[in-house]
Amino acid sequence: MNGVSRFGGAETQRRVVLRYRSGQYHQEEDVMATEFALTLYVNGEEFATLVCTPTYAEDLVYGFLASEGVIRGVDDVESMQVSLWTGTARVQTKSGAVLSPALYSKRYIGSCCGKGRQSFYFQSDALTARPVQDPVSLSADDVFRAMELLDLSSGLFEETGGVHVAALVRGGELLLARADIGRHNALDKIYGHCLRAGVSLAGTVVAFSGRISSEVLLKVAKIGVGVVIARGAPTLLAVDLAEELNITAIGFVRGRAFNVYSHPWRLADAKKAQGAMEGA
Repeated sequence: MNGVSRFGGAETQRRVVLRYRSGQYHQEEDVMATEFALTLYVNGEEFATLVCTPTYAEDLVYGFLASEGVIRGVDDVESMQVSLWTGTARVQTKSGAVLSPALYSKRYIGSCCGKGRQSFYFQSDALTARPVQDPVSLSADDVFRAMELLDLSSGLFEETGGVHVAALVRGGELLLARADIGRHNALDKIYGHCLRAGVSLAGTVVAFSGRISSEVLLKVAKIGVGVVIARGAPTLLAVDLAEELNITAIGFVRGRAFNVYSHPWRLADAKKAQGAMEGA
């Protein structure tokens, strides 16, 4: 990575705030999540601006480009230069091709949702989000374990309350976790790491701190994971996409309860209950 930003690439910064408690105001130091804009150039052309947490920037760029269909893997990249000082990432692909406006539209990818989708999919989504064939099977206890591992890796959220966290879990073990102010960025950082490190995704699940939006569901599909487990609820479009893309969507994991919204066949201990419902 070339250079660092004015805050040294730190995930957090400290500021003095005025806090009201028990009927009085007090000045106290608070910890805040860093928000950083990274402008991405591909083959010399500006492609997107990612508003992100300034850590694992290379993983973020690789994951974002792969999820957008610009690259399929690390071998498609000729060079990459990321500078947190200038807030730029410059990528040269081996093809050197100019990106087609018919496949990509220039977007501002914010810490929330950026601009809305122009249609059911962008064309690039249709090319990169394919049905997931992984037959991974898990139990209710596996669901709770995945969320437990997510919570254990959520130190930045506990410190600031200002980030989303995603974790990749297999067989009850944490493979990696990433935090970012942007929910999509956290998933792209996981995707980029897996591409760069050659991590096999067979048998993995994604645990996620927020809700399951349609774009989160599409990111999971592009990574190639068959199960997403979230603290929050899915949207209706996310459930429709999960059905189409063969992904088991599990949400509202609270205490010892959760909801299964799609493809319950991956939950071994849910098959009996489903069979009983169908036979009633």
